[in-house]
Amino acid sequence: MRIAIGADWVGFGMKQGLAEHIRGLGHSVLDLGADSSEPNDYPDYAEKVGLAVAGGQAELGILVCGTGIGMSIAANKVKGIRAALCHNAFTAARARGHNDANVLALGALVVSLPHAFELVGIFLDAGYEAGRHEPRLTKIRQLEGR
Repeated sequence: MRIAIGADWVGFGMKQGLAEHIRGLGHSVLDLGADSSEPNDYPDYAEKVGLAVAGGQAELGILVCGTGIGMSIAANKVKGIRAALCHNAFTAARARGHNDANVLALGALVVSLPHAFELVGIFLDAGYEAGRHEPRLTKIRQLEGR
């Protein structure tokens, strides 16, 4: 799988570790920045990752900022993106299984790097369950079109 990854300056270190970890899992990484820990703005990276996923350059995306909140809000403004902020294994599995989330948002000030490795693994391995969840996703797509 090709995974688009991006972070602001607060999440830069975690992004670097996650990119290496994802490659170690056998996936390719599309690193869309930031390229340093110099101050920058998270919406820029949320947009880049969101557009890469929505445009088919990557199957899934991962975004990191201080809390993950800003990244998830910004990424969800990109049509076709279902970004989920996850801080534990349960929400990471449900984000993919029930909501067909295509972007995982993480908070570098909230979860440790080893815990982020776990969440990314769960997110990448989980599949969308469809079935009873599909009518809800249809409603989400309809909201996007309004």
